[in-house]
Amino acid sequence: MRRGQTHLEEDSQKEPAVGYWKPLMPSKGSKEEPETGCQDAGPGDESQSAEQCNVSRLRSSSVEIREKGSEFLKEELHKAQKELKLKDKECERLSKVREQLEQELEELTASLFEEAHKMVREANMKQAAAEKQLKEARGKIDMLQAEVTALKTLVITSTPSSPNWELHPQLQSPSKAVFRKGHARNKSTSSAMITAASHNAAPEPVSRECKEVDSVLFTEFQSWKESPTLDKSCSFLDRIYREDVGPCLDFSKQELSELVRAAVEQNTLTIEPVASQALSVVKGSAEDCGGPNRFQSQIVMKCALSGLPRTCKHRITLGDSGNYYYISPSCRARITAACNFFTYIRYIQQGLVRQDVELMFWEVMRLRREMSLAKLGFYPNEI
Repeated sequence: MRRGQTHLEEDSQKEPAVGYWKPLMPSKGSKEEPETGCQDAGPGDESQSAEQCNVSRLRSSSVEIREKGSEFLKEELHKAQKELKLKDKECERLSKVREQLEQELEELTASLFEEAHKMVREANMKQAAAEKQLKEARGKIDMLQAEVTALKTLVITSTPSSPNWELHPQLQSPSKAVFRKGHARNKSTSSAMITAASHNAAPEPVSRECKEVDSVLFTEFQSWKESPTLDKSCSFLDRIYREDVGPCLDFSKQELSELVRAAVEQNTLTIEPVASQALSVVKGSAEDCGGPNRFQSQIVMKCALSGLPRTCKHRITLGDSGNYYYISPSCRARITAACNFFTYIRYIQQGLVRQDVELMFWEVMRLRREMSLAKLGFYPNEI
């Protein structure tokens, strides 16, 4: 529009063409006096007045065009400003929507991450609780298995021919049962038995045994007690194997002795009394295992471990082999002493012994003494 205005201004400044112009309609605000003046003038003045009239008309038309153009431009500018304002408002609204969506997305992401962390934390807590329960259950199972094994061992070592006096005190004679603690049925009976025994029993000399802890052995036991194991490489068990277990389980029949030692270590050896009815069954195949030579009130057989004819009241089996080996009372005492030692050691390893370290040490020493005495040929009469 500005370019058109420039052209109009240039055209208005040019010299008007010579000739007669067609009269135009008077514009708004224009006066009619110039036309009157132009009509009354003479021929020379008429041309000059006509030119002046034309110039004035051109100027008035250019002014009118300018005014209309400026009004048009103002209207367009106003429209453009309105559109810009509307677009600004739309942009502002869209930016608010975008910010709101971004905020909602951030909140949703944060809530999802928080929920995921919560689920992971709960899963970890449940897993830890399950592992703890599993560990406790395994510990209870191990303890129950150890108790069952101990009960089996006690039941096996208590037989009709050689009962365990600790388990069956009622089988003892009254003179012996009187002095055992914790087994009196009623007060009157026990007092009567004590009175009778005090009159009939001869006075026995009181024997007092003195004990002194060996520092080397006690140190080895303490180091073993910190992490109990059945491995022979530790100094505590290595000494006992060399000094007690090895000599105690060293019999004349070397091959069978090795099998017996392995079965004792693995807790797979079984000792049972010899039944009189079974003698006729094993008579034919008893030569290799120490079978019966003659039937009397006392059964004299060939001991499978020593190879000597002895009164064999018991027989052993190694694991699930099914082979029976008849043994003499002396060999049974040696095997029983070794089994008692390994049973007590296993109890300590499994945490079933709740005593002071020194008391456990003296119990181990007592079991070692039993193995040494059994090796030397000493054993209880009830065997």
